[in-house]
Amino acid sequence: MTFIVAAAQYPVERLADWAHYAAKLERWLAEAADRGARLAVFPEYGAMELASLDPATMGDLARSMAFVAGLMPRVDQLHRELAARHGMHILAASGPCRQGDGSFVNRARLFAPNGKMGVQDKLIMTRFERETWGVSAGAPLRLFDTALGRIGVLICYDSEFPLLARAQVEAGAQVLLMPSCTDSLHGYWRVRLAAQARAMEGQCYTVQAPLVGNADWSPAIDVNRGAAGIFGPPDGPFPDDGIVALGPVDAGQWLYAEIDPGRVGALQADGAVLNMRHWTEQPGAAALPGVSLVDLR
Repeated sequence: MTFIVAAAQYPVERLADWAHYAAKLERWLAEAADRGARLAVFPEYGAMELASLDPATMGDLARSMAFVAGLMPRVDQLHRELAARHGMHILAASGPCRQGDGSFVNRARLFAPNGKMGVQDKLIMTRFERETWGVSAGAPLRLFDTALGRIGVLICYDSEFPLLARAQVEAGAQVLLMPSCTDSLHGYWRVRLAAQARAMEGQCYTVQAPLVGNADWSPAIDVNRGAAGIFGPPDGPFPDDGIVALGPVDAGQWLYAEIDPGRVGALQADGAVLNMRHWTEQPGAAALPGVSLVDLR
């Protein structure tokens, strides 16, 4: 089954109030639905623009994180309603979620049109998250069984670690979503090259969706660079360079592409090369993390 995926180059804004945020999200998803998208992918830390709703705390890293975490149940309810209204699967922009011990994880949530939701925490923290922000690693690594196929999520830096993607691919992932938030083109290119490498290694689709724009009021997302990309392996029916679609750097927009998850299994079985099958011939290739399968069908 083919379907259209929309990857957001999502521009951070200073929001006037909750209604401003809700209208922005509704406008973006209505546009994607009008283009026939059945899967919409938002970026890493896009939820942090909600910190602008509290001028008293938005300039303080820890306090703004706590404020946004407190809004997440309301954010999730809005996404749940929009997924049902538009008949669309939505990977919401990730944001901080408070754990029982008081720590925060960076969490993305995948909403299905039937009301179900699955969560994927970021597993490997960047230096900024570890040393400055105090965001903790989450767990476990998950794979979502959906009406569109099996979908994995690797949040930004996680995409740069091949064993995570490999574990999801071995569990049946056909599409890997890679929401990102990078403050330089160096960072953007690290995630982009990782997305292309994971598509080649797993012989699957990968989708990068970045946060873009500047927010000088925020110590968390002050500068954001990048471009959305939808990639596949450079083989068979895929483009010669593996680039299915690519957006312009730093522009606020959707990037659309029609993808066919059925091509993944066909290529893994009979491609010009068999990267997925031959993975185990590498020394140490058997050491993979476990994957929890979540039913969103």
